[in-house]
Amino acid sequence: MDIFVGVIVGLLVLMALVVAHEFGHFIAARRNGVNVLEFGIGFPPRAIAWVKDPKTGKWRKLKRSEWDKTGITKAVGSDKSEKSQAPGLIFSLNWLPIGGFCQMDGESAEDSRKGTFGNASFWKKTKILFAGVAMNWLVAFIIFTVLAWAGMPNFLDGQFTIEADTRVDRTPVEIKEVFENSPASEAGLKAGDLILKVDDKEVGSGSEIIDINKEKAGELVQYKIHRKGEEGCNCDRDIELGVHLNPENSEYILGVKMESSQSLSYSTWSAPIVGAGLTLQLTGETFKGLGQLVWNLISGIGQQLSFDGAVRESGREAIQTVGDSVTGPVGIIGVLFPSFTASGASNLAFLAAVISVSLACMNVLPVPALDGGRWLLILIYKLRHKRLTKDIEEKIVARAFIILLALIVIVTILDITRFFR
Repeated sequence: MDIFVGVIVGLLVLMALVVAHEFGHFIAARRNGVNVLEFGIGFPPRAIAWVKDPKTGKWRKLKRSEWDKTGITKAVGSDKSEKSQAPGLIFSLNWLPIGGFCQMDGESAEDSRKGTFGNASFWKKTKILFAGVAMNWLVAFIIFTVLAWAGMPNFLDGQFTIEADTRVDRTPVEIKEVFENSPASEAGLKAGDLILKVDDKEVGSGSEIIDINKEKAGELVQYKIHRKGEEGCNCDRDIELGVHLNPENSEYILGVKMESSQSLSYSTWSAPIVGAGLTLQLTGETFKGLGQLVWNLISGIGQQLSFDGAVRESGREAIQTVGDSVTGPVGIIGVLFPSFTASGASNLAFLAAVISVSLACMNVLPVPALDGGRWLLILIYKLRHKRLTKDIEEKIVARAFIILLALIVIVTILDITRFFR
């Protein structure tokens, strides 16, 4: 049931983020004189639609008889006698909950009719194409700002914050199980103990404890714990226990299972600054990660051509890291969202903001099927003083889109493989 709920939540969140992206295009198009034919939530087949009459400005529900085979209305502004007037804007709700779309009039750069995207100036095209990216960054900024005030989960090393206006609430890590004949068992640690400090250092997550244990492997470490009294006995107490850790190459260093915990940071006046700073930080980390993935893939493929077996093995490892690092729709919806949904609203909101930043970064990339690629294509032809014909544009975008779909299929297969391991 948790997985099912997580998948539904994931679909809704992803759809909301894509709709926000398309809404950015919509606002920019309308403000820059480009007619929008249809703004849709979800993808066809269409469930219900309304049209705004350009003459009266009133909305009315569209009848199914007014839809053509492509789903675009033929009732307003599509008659031969009405070619000179702007078509009516359609707002539609569609059956497939996999995003949304903003269909502008004359999206080909070759179109020269008034009110079309093709007829817009280069600067207006730039604003329209990157408005979706800006909207995704704005959504992330708003979410992070709210979280900074209501309780920001700490997921990143060196996560951006304003120390002068930050209060951190740490939840003690609870020991769920102690392994027999382990250093923890011999020292007297018990299930239910809350770990407060390790060698006088306050800890708020299992990963912090694991890192300290690796650093101090083989040494005597002091654990300060809070031990709950027996039921009916108000005798909770804090105690210190010396634990002689196993060497680093042992099966386990401490010998316990811990319940994951998380610290939350709270800000007041600096919440908007934290929101902006964290959005910038994640943007930088996303581009850095993309660059590392591309480098690992290129270098890994290049190393496969070597006659040295060790070099080829290193290349295979580099390519493997690419496959392990990339997550597609199946991994995001089927694994990440169920996990984050179960861990609370703040974690779910944090994930949504991270994905919103990722959508912005991906759409900036110079891939013709994406916003950044379309803009670069228009720029190249503008600098060359050549006309970008509809035929050339469609061929370039279509081929790039096929490659993009192939990559999505490959990543999806990798996701499914990891899911059933």
